[in-house]
Amino acid sequence: QVQLVESGGGLVQSGGSLSLSCAAPALSLSFAYYIIGWFRQAPGKEREGVSCISGSGVWIHYAESVKGRFTISRDNANNTVTLQMNSLKPEDTGVYYCAAEPEFGTTIEKTCTGIAAYWGQGTQVTVSS
Repeated sequence: QVQLVESGGGLVQSGGSLSLSCAAPALSLSFAYYIIGWFRQAPGKEREGVSCISGSGVWIHYAESVKGRFTISRDNANNTVTLQMNSLKPEDTGVYYCAAEPEFGTTIEKTCTGIAAYWGQGTQVTVSS
């Protein structure tokens, strides 16, 4: 079982910033062959894809709602992916999950629809107005 671990959530005021981290130590040397995505789910709403990044880090997808405010990056040497969130809004509130999908045969866009093999437990992000 591949375990993904999210960290960095918390409470922040509107306009503030948070940095989320996703660690996947179990993927070890194969980490660079996985698309990693960040998803979020607000109370009463469906889960949505926030951003996904290819194994090499070259290809990146963002949801329209976060473009220009969020930045995803990865460190394949340390099996981690970071989501830097700036100019946060109350509507960014939710539980944020990271997920991993083997890159072969798929795309970051498809992964960002929620098709991923492994998921973390989630971290809460709350943005107050």
